[in-house]
Amino acid sequence: MAPKILCVAEKPSIAKSVANHLSGGHVHARNVPGNQYVKNYEFDFAFGPPWGNCSVTMTSVLGHLTSNDFPTQYKKWQISTCRELFDAPVITRVAEDKEPIARNITQQARYSKALFIWTDCDREGEHIGSEVRQAAVEGKPGIEVKRAIFSNTERAHVLRAAQNPVPLDDRQVSAVAARIELDLRLGVIFTRFTTLTLQALGGELAEQRIISYAGSCQFPTLGFVVDRYFRVKNFVPEKFWSIKLTHRREDIDVNFAWRRHRLFDRMTVVILFERCLAARHAKVTKLLKKPTSKWKPLPLTTVELQKLGSRFLRMDSQRVMKVAEDLYNKGWISYPRTETDQFDKGMDLTRLIERQTQDNAWGQYAQGLLNGAFQQPRGGRNNDQAHPPIHPVNYVAQGSLGDDERRVYEFVVRRFLACCSDDAKGESTTVEVEYGSELFAATGLLVLEKNYLLVYPYDKWESSQQLPHFTVGETFEPTEANMTEGETSAPGYLTEPELISLMDANGIGTDATMAEHIAKIKEREYVMTQGGGGAAQGEAAGRGGRGGRGGRGGRGERGGRGSGERSGGSIQHFIPTTLGVALIEGYDSIGLDTSLGKPFLRKEMEIKMKEICAGRKSRNDFVQETLEQYRDVFVRTQQQVELLRAACRKYVFGEGGG
Repeated sequence: MAPKILCVAEKPSIAKSVANHLSGGHVHARNVPGNQYVKNYEFDFAFGPPWGNCSVTMTSVLGHLTSNDFPTQYKKWQISTCRELFDAPVITRVAEDKEPIARNITQQARYSKALFIWTDCDREGEHIGSEVRQAAVEGKPGIEVKRAIFSNTERAHVLRAAQNPVPLDDRQVSAVAARIELDLRLGVIFTRFTTLTLQALGGELAEQRIISYAGSCQFPTLGFVVDRYFRVKNFVPEKFWSIKLTHRREDIDVNFAWRRHRLFDRMTVVILFERCLAARHAKVTKLLKKPTSKWKPLPLTTVELQKLGSRFLRMDSQRVMKVAEDLYNKGWISYPRTETDQFDKGMDLTRLIERQTQDNAWGQYAQGLLNGAFQQPRGGRNNDQAHPPIHPVNYVAQGSLGDDERRVYEFVVRRFLACCSDDAKGESTTVEVEYGSELFAATGLLVLEKNYLLVYPYDKWESSQQLPHFTVGETFEPTEANMTEGETSAPGYLTEPELISLMDANGIGTDATMAEHIAKIKEREYVMTQGGGGAAQGEAAGRGGRGGRGGRGGRGERGGRGSGERSGGSIQHFIPTTLGVALIEGYDSIGLDTSLGKPFLRKEMEIKMKEICAGRKSRNDFVQETLEQYRDVFVRTQQQVELLRAACRKYVFGEGGG
């Protein structure tokens, strides 16, 4: 009798796809008692040594199997007991709604020689794999455990993954376990403290069932929004003056830009302008013609997909990720959570391009790449050593996709084809003149070869009006010279692409979780959104509702089942609600060296999690160091809690001229 192998994927769609590929379509599906989404797929497959021909059962989980909580005696909400939660025991158990799934794994493992884990190949997937392993070990202690390494569900890729399994990475498991524990402790401690403290102020805050501590990622995210809000609110325009020079030649009006750009002292500009007028003639001091290029884009990462999706596809980042996940699950694109912006030199990119030649919109361009226009993609600086950049895996006709799927798929394909193209090429001309004692310059651009721009309309690079003929050393009397006046303008409210860039630069969340952190502060009504000039979505009501549970069983980093928002015709701007402002201002005013509203604590946590993954730090050391930092924050907050109350009175209740 052939040995049995139990395979477990992270989600039902992956289990079904992998089972169909491994079985060659000859698979028998059975329902799992107690869960309508999970099935057991039975088939035969020839694994590599030492397993050989095996009977396989392929099933799945629905994200995390387990959840963490405190014992019953810590359930009561009291400020006096908040501090105890820094050291209280934490219980990990299978979540009630996941018990049928865990039971299925335990039962199937009893008859299996080995367990193959097919969860997503990232830190969170590794931890989910460890939960699967625990359920399997309960059925068969000592069962051999391996994990498949894969980044898409294309058949050949899946077959290679099945033939080359590796051990589960327990360092990554430890890093996620530490984060889960810290999220629980800190979330409960600061949520209870903040809620009980602010509810006592009465009014609309007393009506709030919970005022959630938005978490070590979401609170700094809110802090970025509040910081920009005050930059806009407190902006004071400042007048400036400049000199504008225009000369008409060969029926072309050439505008020369002042090298100083602008000055904030009117009298200084008046003096310089009068010197120009006194000189009467301008002299050409430099003429430079040179080839120039607009570089093709780097291979696509998760952060770039979210930023550019928000900007060009008019979807919020959470929606972009949800659609990308769906496309990945259906086998159309590669794994959409990756930091890698360089393709492996041995990857056969032409095979992927060939699959796109049948499309009516970009097929002809793809064929041109195969006919000799192909260029190796640029290589960025990042490689997570787990997944390639996001790219199309298989071709799908656009008519077979929903509207959002079509737009995200098209973007991924066009970005990939652009990466495999040549840079756009052109010629720039710069004319520099001296007028009085001041320097002015005019620049022209002639685009000669659009190259990647032909398939990638998201970048713009167009020829400007060509400059007429000038000669070095010649003089001319400008057609027009004026002194102009203006004033500085306030920055805009934070857009989603800007917010994601700030989070990325400050280590807030991972590339895969930034969209979810943004969604959380929206769900909790700490921020509202508005289009570029449109009405706000939501009310500045100063209320923070309770966030939803996570899509991976509510464990924090992979939450958010919501479909996200379409932003209509403009990029969304974030504006904090009165409660959002009060929370950040309140905690900032306490004078902490490491305020909860600043990114430094979370950035340090992310660095330490990477150290766990690299084997340079233990889980226990990381947890204890972080808890001590937050314990100091909590004690200081307790001592100066009146500052938090004062911020709420000012912004939520409008007392004191807020």
